[in-house]
Amino acid sequence: MKRVFVDTNIIIDLLSQRINYFEDSQYFFSFAHDNNIQLFVSTLSFANTHYILSDRLKVSKVRNTLRKFKTLINTVPFDDKILKLALGEEFRDFEDAIQYYSAIQSECEVIITRNKKEFKMSEIPVLSALEFLNLHQ
Repeated sequence: MKRVFVDTNIIIDLLSQRINYFEDSQYFFSFAHDNNIQLFVSTLSFANTHYILSDRLKVSKVRNTLRKFKTLINTVPFDDKILKLALGEEFRDFEDAIQYYSAIQSECEVIITRNKKEFKMSEIPVLSALEFLNLHQ
């Protein structure tokens, strides 16, 4: 079974129904569910998503949305090992480093993101949601 790590931007695209990005993220999550693909996200993604969505929605709605979303995915704890790795010099963006090392820690085979340029040094493939769908349909 494929293990796929999902970056925060894809989650926010789905849950906030971002114009120009919602449809790809919706198809991606539906495809993953229908094909029993294991999805992983960092626990940090929940905090970041909560923060972003709270600007537009009531906190109770945001938390309910995240509770439902949690049933679709597996979480990777943001622990001391990931923190130490993310504090290294490999990544310019600290949050992306956390995402990358969370993907490595959870033994994912691919990272799904819209921010591919930040993962240039990745040892595993980095794809957009649409690229992933095109490869697997």
